[in-house]
Amino acid sequence: MDVLYFAWVRERIGLGRERVETTAVTVADLVAELSAREERYALAFADLKSLRVALDQDLAEFSAPLAGVREVAFFPPMTGG
Repeated sequence: MDVLYFAWVRERIGLGRERVETTAVTVADLVAELSAREERYALAFADLKSLRVALDQDLAEFSAPLAGVREVAFFPPMTGG
């Protein structure tokens, strides 16, 4: 699946997107796999309350299943004016 990183998440990880082969069942499982890779991932995912996730461009929860998902995007909460 494609994993996209936006804003400060991208800055901490050093990538805007990557292709990931995973056995993760949920978004939370994917986060755990990514966090275990390297410290830069662990730092980016250290506080999940400060992150949002979208699956195939639809907002989702970290408990959401990944079955059939082609794209996962991580980004900070957005504020509008």
